[in-house]
Amino acid sequence: MKIKIRVIPKASRNKLEKLENDSYKAYLTVPPIDGKANDALIRLLSKEFHIAKTSIKIIRGERSKNKIIEIPD
Repeated sequence: MKIKIRVIPKASRNKLEKLENDSYKAYLTVPPIDGKANDALIRLLSKEFHIAKTSIKIIRGERSKNKIIEIPD
């Protein structure tokens, strides 16, 4: 399954919010430096969807706030 995520770095807490158009908004406490935000996003998705971190892949948007993530069904 592929999902669209808008990442908001340097937020006050880690939180995943589902939007109306089947996309998500991820609030992360870490800054977008040296891939820290991507790592935090993968940890958050792993916890929310109850899947292994290694099975989550960033398909598009490695260096962007708008990302497409692939997670297994």
